[in-house]
Parts: sequence; C-alpha cells; structure tokens
Amino acid sequence: MIKREIEQKLLALSEKFPVIAIIGPRQSGKTTLAKQAFPNHSYFNLEEPDTRLFAEGDPRSFLQTTPMIIDEFQRVPEILSYIQTIVDSEKTPGKFILTGSQNFLISEKISQTLAGRVAILKLLPFSISELFTDPEYSSKDRFDLIYNGFYPPVYDRGIEPVDWFPNYISTYVERDVRQIKNITDLSRFTLFMKLLAGRVGQLVNFASLSVEAGVSPNTVKEWLGVLEASFVIFTLQPWFSNINKRLVKQPKLYFIDPGLAVSLLEIRNIEHLKSYHQAGSLFENMVIVELLKQRYNRGLQNNLFFLRDKTGREIDCVADNGSNHDLIEIKNGMTIQREFFANLDYFSQLPGMTTDKKYLIYGGEKNTSFGETTVLPWDKFRF
Repeated sequence: MIKREIEQKLLALSEKFPVIAIIGPRQSGKTTLAKQAFPNHSYFNLEEPDTRLFAEGDPRSFLQTTPMIIDEFQRVPEILSYIQTIVDSEKTPGKFILTGSQNFLISEKISQTLAGRVAILKLLPFSISELFTDPEYSSKDRFDLIYNGFYPPVYDRGIEPVDWFPNYISTYVERDVRQIKNITDLSRFTLFMKLLAGRVGQLVNFASLSVEAGVSPNTVKEWLGVLEASFVIFTLQPWFSNINKRLVKQPKLYFIDPGLAVSLLEIRNIEHLKSYHQAGSLFENMVIVELLKQRYNRGLQNNLFFLRDKTGREIDCVADNGSNHDLIEIKNGMTIQREFFANLDYFSQLPGMTTDKKYLIYGGEKNTSFGETTVLPWDKFRF
C-alpha cells in the first residue's frame, strides 16, 4: 500500500476533534485511508441499501456502534444531527470518521450541523511524491503520469487507463450526477465533459460552451457546478489587486486528474499524448493539481490563483500567502528558455505586487536558478 501523506494530519486531528470528514473524488482512496488509519473503528457503507435503510430508519441504534467509519455519509445527511447530539454529550475525540464524495453539498450540510465539532480534510488521488515512494513507479516520466492519471485503482489493480477511465466516467455519470442534479440527457452531459477536456488551462467561456454543447448558459453554469461538487473539475480563480484594473475576471478550468481529461480527449497511448497539441496544457493541469494536493495533504486551504491581464500576459499560478505572494510559471519544455521568465519579471515589478519568491516549474531534470527565479523540475517541487 502506498502511504498517503495526509495520514499524519488525519491522525493528529482525530486526537482533537470528535468528528473527522474525509472528502474527495470517488476512488481517490478515502475508504482505504480511513480503514488503515483507524483499524479499530467499525465500518459502515451507506451506499449499501441495507445499511442505508438501517441508518435512515433507526439512526440512534445505527450510531451506537462507535467508534465508527461511515462511508458516503451524504447518502443519509439526517444522521449528522444525531451525531451532533452524541458528540456534544460525550466529547470523545476521533469517535466518528466520515467520508464522502460530494464537495459543496457535504460542506454545506456539515457547516449547518457540525460546525466547531468537525475537521474536514480533502483527499485527492495520489500525488507525484506518493507514487514515487514505490520503486515500481519512481522511474515514470511526466507523460506516463499524465496518461495514467493518479487514481489508486489504476496502480493498485494494474488496470489499463484506456479500460478504467471510460468505466469510471460511465459510473460517475450514472450515479453521482443523478444524485446531485436530475440531468435527463446524460449523453449530452458526457459531450459537455469532453468539451471541457478540450479547454484545460483555458478561461471558462460560458457562451462558447453553451453553443457547442447545445444548452443554455445557465445550464452550463449548473453543469460546471455539478462537476465541481463531485471533484471532477475545479476552477482556478483570478487573483485581484489594485495593481492593474485590466485584469480578467473569468476562472480557468482544470481537471482534478489529468488522466481523466486524457481519456475524454480519446488519447489512446503515450506517444499520441507526447505529440498532442494540448500536451503543454495537460502538463500544466498536472502541476497545478499537484500544488493543490500539497496544500490539502497538510490540511491547508486552497490558496492558489492565476494572474492575467487583458493583453494576454499571464502568471500560471499565484500562491497567496497573505502578506506576500509566490509567482509560479509552468512550462512543459525540457530546455530552459529566456522567454520563460518574461511574465514573472513583468508582474513582480508592478507597483503593489508584494512578491516573495518566483518559481519556474518545467519538464526538465535540473534544479537551478535564473536571476531571482528558482527553477525546479516537474517531479521535485515542494511548497
């Protein structure tokens, strides 16, 4: 078993909070992590009809078998009120471990019922550093990882991505989409996902998506919400300050796993990926999500943005540290070019930009520096 970096934070929080919620995409390893970290907890999965009926019909009896792990707890959200009553009277740390795969819905229900009683952790698929702890995968190059993605079943079960991802997409559409939103035209929704895969790393254009998907702009917004709620995509928000009034306001689109985008683009092998016109965008997607995983695995909130003005000048990622900012450029190329640093230098020198550090993450292998910019290889950056 590949050890998950988030486990240390999970165990520390379980000594302080009576309820821990682990949320993330389906098949990201939430159940495995919970069972590994809490082997003495009883395990219940609310996806199982009998277990769900028990929890719905007699929640007080269901919650007597503590300490317990409750998988996909969003299927019976009413039990949160009963859990609140129990933890308020007993105050035992680590009593309930909840897992779920619907981000916004879960966060809303938890904040309404268990505020102050629960610690929420987000578990995404494997990180690069997690995979590289296994010698079998430590020699993989960036295209291998983009193509295979980072979902544990691809590695644990040895399933080929070309077989696993289409079935994952089909199962996701049939199950989660119907739970979150009553979408009747599933084939059109699948087409919509394919259109999004073709826009990785681009600004979200609601009008264009509306025309190409054949749905209204409001439907586009609803469907994007569904995909974000179930951890399929995420949107990187633009960073604003008073340094420049001509900054763009639309978010940028990324997939939680680049392998899923590759599958939706119908890229069938690694050689095809290497020559694909969006290879650079998919590399950028992998790096951005890796930065996000590094935050989540330490129990931190997302502090990532991007910066772009109306002339097209852009910084791929801005890490907002409060009083200052780190600027991060991402380039797929293996050879460092002088022009890679142009936007870093431009934005860092603008009045009002409180830049701490500048980084270039690239497809090469050497740690080096270029002026005031630290240059890091794609597989060795840590923030």
